[in-house]
This record gives sequence, structure tokens and C-alpha cells, in this order.
Amino acid sequence: MSFAKTIEMTAESREGFRDAIRKGIDKATSTLDEVRSVWVEDQMVTIKDGSTDQFRVRLKVTFQLK
Repeated sequence: MSFAKTIEMTAESREGFRDAIRKGIDKATSTLDEVRSVWVEDQMVTIKDGSTDQFRVRLKVTFQLK
């Protein structure tokens, strides 16, 4: 029998949503073992001085427990 855990994390980028997702996945897979899936739960943009500042994504990361 195997068990999995899901955590929520936020990642951001000045380049775009795709880059923010890639950064989040890279961080998750470098700090967690056995990452099984990542779900993009939400996307948002921060504005600074009337222009896009940051692209942010909220991710749900599922990984297998040992």
C-alpha cells in the first residue's frame, strides 16, 4: 500500500505563467522525493505602476510518502 500527501505552494516569475509553473515544479522536485503530480489551482498577476509586475501561480503538489 502506498500513501501520498498534497501540499500547496506559490511560485512567481516576471516572465510569465509558464515560467512560474516551471520554477514551482523545479523547486518541488528538488526538495521533495517522488513528486507524482502538480495541479495549477490558480493564476494571478500583480500590478506595479500600472504595468504587470509578477505572474503568480498557486500549485498543489502531490508526492508519495516513504
